[in-house]
Amino acid sequence: MDATTLNSERRQFSIKLWPPSLNTRQMLVERMTNNLTSKSIFTQKYGSLSKEEAEENAKQIEDAAFATANKNYEEEPDGDGGSAVQLYAKECSKLLLEVLKRGPKREVDKEVVASENISAPRETLFDISTGQRAFIEADEAEKLLRPLKEPGNSYTKMCFSNRSFGLGAARVAEPILVSLKDQLKEVDLSDFIAGRPEVEALEVMNIFSAALEGSVLKSLNLSNNALGEKGVRAFGALLKSQTCLEELYLMNDGISVEAAQAVCELIPSTEKLRILQFHNNMTGDQGALAISEVVKRSPLLEDFRCSSTRIGSEGGVTLSEALKTCTHLKKLDLRDNMFGVEGGVALSKALSNHADLSEVYLSYLNLEDEGSIAIANVLKETAPSLEVLEMAGNDITADAAPVIATCIVAKQLLTKLNLAENELKDEGAIQISKALEGHPQLKEVDLSCNLIRRAGARVLAQMVVQKPEFKLLNINGNFISDEGIDEVNDIFKKSPDLLGALDENDPEGEENADETGEDEGDGDGDELESKLKNLEVGTED
Repeated sequence: MDATTLNSERRQFSIKLWPPSLNTRQMLVERMTNNLTSKSIFTQKYGSLSKEEAEENAKQIEDAAFATANKNYEEEPDGDGGSAVQLYAKECSKLLLEVLKRGPKREVDKEVVASENISAPRETLFDISTGQRAFIEADEAEKLLRPLKEPGNSYTKMCFSNRSFGLGAARVAEPILVSLKDQLKEVDLSDFIAGRPEVEALEVMNIFSAALEGSVLKSLNLSNNALGEKGVRAFGALLKSQTCLEELYLMNDGISVEAAQAVCELIPSTEKLRILQFHNNMTGDQGALAISEVVKRSPLLEDFRCSSTRIGSEGGVTLSEALKTCTHLKKLDLRDNMFGVEGGVALSKALSNHADLSEVYLSYLNLEDEGSIAIANVLKETAPSLEVLEMAGNDITADAAPVIATCIVAKQLLTKLNLAENELKDEGAIQISKALEGHPQLKEVDLSCNLIRRAGARVLAQMVVQKPEFKLLNINGNFISDEGIDEVNDIFKKSPDLLGALDENDPEGEENADETGEDEGDGDGDELESKLKNLEVGTED
């Protein structure tokens, strides 16, 4: 239970300007309260507000401005929050001026509803995850959670991540959560017990679970808590009471076979589940059997992640069988497992009816040519809207390249292709390049570590550099000669930012030129390119 580092999957706040801290927001309320009560040209003309009325209006102004700015930020999640900060300040100034011009309420106006003064959406997200990771005890919990105790608050989303709750803090939170559970829709308890002794951590989880039991949540995040079976069962009351979950996150939770079985047992209803994230656990083949049962009961699943979970061939076959029922899948991530050829073939059969797939992540599954070809043949016929295809690290050789190329030709919306750490060599690289010819929206290609030499690198560079939307080509870690490096750099001379680093390239390669017959200094690379440049990629028989 003593995870001590931030998980890389969590959203990074350290470089974000938004959202402001609770202290910053409170200071702004105090400053606006002072503006509404102090002597100024506006208060001299329209009148000063009483301290109570000014504070009430200042809180309403700040809430409204925050809600507007936060909505703007959520629509641009990849930004640094700068535009949200500017909008926040602008809205506060505008609303403050409106209140100043309106002046103090007359007695007859005392009972007028707040919406008549300021019409703006109420804040719905309560988030204490910003700032440095920290332990919190009872005293600090009282301060942090105070906004949740305000009568009539509109919080429906709650994030307690990045703060480690001790027993005292949990007991402070308990009655607050009980009072709010009927209005909560999204709860994030990821990484909220880090560094606590196991006994204390389990008791904290029991307290939160009991307090939230009976809530009707759409989203629940319990990631990064090193739960294990004991932790999963500590949340049993909460999990058993959920009948409308649409999103469930159990990443980096140390979920073993027994813990996976507990998850299967304690979640009675997954009919509405759309997102299931199960990354970085120690589930293994036997645990995959339990997770497969959950998947079978989730016909509306759109986003399934079961990466880095130590699943082998047996579990891969079982999980693939379960995925047959999830025909609404849009995003599938099974990276970093050991499905092998058998698991790959089983997965190919499972995906034959998945027309909605837009992102497929199948890297490091040990698929080899046979498994990769089976999957490529299926994806060729289905998933017309596929945008992302990743099959890195699967021991794919040039023998599989024609089938993969044919699949790529059919995916006209493809924006990202990752075939890194395979053995495509020049022959496979040139065939893949030819397949990418008709993809103007292509943004990223990764063929690093593929035994590619000068000819393959040159053709690939020439193909992607002309794409209007292209962002990055990675061909590092290959066997490109110094002359080939110069050629590639020259191709990208007008847009060097589109070419990744080449610092790990080995001009001499692992094989001797005499053995391969590809002595680039004598131009044999050009001969290979010449043989393949007119390659037609069509539909396989």
